[in-house]
Amino acid sequence: MGHVRVPLRITNPDDPERTFLIPDALVDTGATSTCVPAAIAESLGLRLRGSASVRTAEGVLELAASWAELELQGKRLVTHILISDTLDTVLIGVTTLEGMGFAVDPRGERLVPTELLLL
Repeated sequence: MGHVRVPLRITNPDDPERTFLIPDALVDTGATSTCVPAAIAESLGLRLRGSASVRTAEGVLELAASWAELELQGKRLVTHILISDTLDTVLIGVTTLEGMGFAVDPRGERLVPTELLLL
């Protein structure tokens, strides 16, 4: 299976004029949260709103947290994001995918619409 990369727009929900387009964000079904590089968060002027302890391939890290509006394949969602000093790409985590109603088609290496559940 290859990697799924998709275009993603990130906007500061407090200042909608500040937006950033990532042409090839990486869908990471092993990540709970969406994570953006610190340089992108800074350019958007995102306010830090706490932190979260996360396990990575490098061990446990404490990452800053914020909120951002994400637009993916025509759908928008204001969601919790993490901010990394070491990443050089955006990782789209499963809470974002599920919240927007997407699933991963590994054979087609793409996102497909899925049903939102409230059971």
